[in-house]
Amino acid sequence: MNELVGRTAAELGALIAAGETSAAEVADAHLDRIAAVDGAVGAFLHVDPDNVRAQARAVDERRAAGEELGPLAGVPIAHKDVFTTTDMPTTAGSKILEGWRPPYDATITERLRAAGLVIIGKTNMDEFAMGSSTENSAYQVTRNPWDLARIPGGSSGGSSAAVAAYEAPLATGTDTGGSIRQPAAVTGIVGMKPTYGGSSRYGVIAFASSLDTPGPFARNVLDAALLHETMSGHDPRDSTSIDRPVPPVVEAARRADVAGLTVGVVKEFAGSGGDDGVTARFTEAVALLESLGAKVVEVSCPHFTYALPAYYIIAPSEVSSNLARFDAMRYGLRVGDDGTRSAEEVMALTRAEGFGAEVKRRIMLGTYALSSGYYDAYYGKAQQVRTLVNRDFDAAFERVDVLVSPTTPSTAFPIGERADDPMAMYLADLWTIPSDLAGNAAISVPCGLADDGLPVGLQIMAPVLGDDRAYRVGAAVERALEDRWGGPLLAKAPDLAEAAR
Repeated sequence: MNELVGRTAAELGALIAAGETSAAEVADAHLDRIAAVDGAVGAFLHVDPDNVRAQARAVDERRAAGEELGPLAGVPIAHKDVFTTTDMPTTAGSKILEGWRPPYDATITERLRAAGLVIIGKTNMDEFAMGSSTENSAYQVTRNPWDLARIPGGSSGGSSAAVAAYEAPLATGTDTGGSIRQPAAVTGIVGMKPTYGGSSRYGVIAFASSLDTPGPFARNVLDAALLHETMSGHDPRDSTSIDRPVPPVVEAARRADVAGLTVGVVKEFAGSGGDDGVTARFTEAVALLESLGAKVVEVSCPHFTYALPAYYIIAPSEVSSNLARFDAMRYGLRVGDDGTRSAEEVMALTRAEGFGAEVKRRIMLGTYALSSGYYDAYYGKAQQVRTLVNRDFDAAFERVDVLVSPTTPSTAFPIGERADDPMAMYLADLWTIPSDLAGNAAISVPCGLADDGLPVGLQIMAPVLGDDRAYRVGAAVERALEDRWGGPLLAKAPDLAEAAR
């Protein structure tokens, strides 16, 4: 593996800034890595080497002209295919948008370009971000670099796999019910769900508008914080964007200590069915936090057990509304328009062919929950549960600085194992969903390997706009564990290049 490919994003940015390498050289090294391993991993839906090299040359030219650029200028980034990009297709993993080239960039796409990051490609995802395994993509299955027979998580599985496979040092994702944290956990990397409204949704193809939250993937906490800072900030084009300063996440990641902090262990999660290996690594992580100077207490959040069913009413209800725009009339796929059919018939045929099974399932669930006679019984009640989950967090954060739990109940499961069992698939997000309902910040950092040799994630939940607390604790755990392991967890992963052959 090329030395540049093994570097962190912070290191690459510093090397480019010092003139010890160039953005063009870094881009070529990562394009070579993608060519070598992505045939086995399937992380990317679109990579245009000419476009990538042009972006990299432009960064080098900006620096040569004396322009002051950020710490990530010239660093490659994999971009989830839910963010609009004018120079690349944006499909949201769906056949209904196959080949669509948007007329505008998402705000986060704009911010990446302005900071000089090189968008190396668009990553695979569960269709419209609905799924926990990336098996719901209309285009291909993405595989976990730790074991190519297993899932990389979802819905942002292409992004997590790209980072874990060293195809890019950074990636973007979106988290609606755990779609950043769960993939990060099962691929042994760092994934952060910022405070809702802290990162712009403008130009993000909507799944559930009151939940969707863009965030970063990286191989370490500092890189994630640097990308978080680059992506975030107020956007007047997003009505839910928070007009507040970005929390000092980079400073917190560099501080990396827990002395004087109180850490809460969520009582309700302890008895909700995690695998033995996951539970063992979590217990060790809690003991580690205590040894580093944190005070650890048990906290009860009684309504967290109702978060999963509430989410699967609220999110599909918003899906029913948001996906109505894909009607074959304005853009995207159009089926059966032979001049003999009505607009309603064309719309029905297009949606039947263009949407996958999981998307159809959620549209039907949401439409039912919003229908006359059922709205109060289902949607209204689910929103009441959401309020109770919020109150649980508020009460908890009066006692503690952060809450911790395992990120996922299990390690990465085999491809196909849960494909025909939606309930088993939904349980992958059992411990991530409460933070989406409440809108608070939460990060997943690697905390070891389970008995099956696969990564386990530690979830650290912080208050709304307390994103820096999550980074501070996550960085402390990372530093202590890497000292214990003699390096990052990904160094323990199998030789992907060998597997790719």
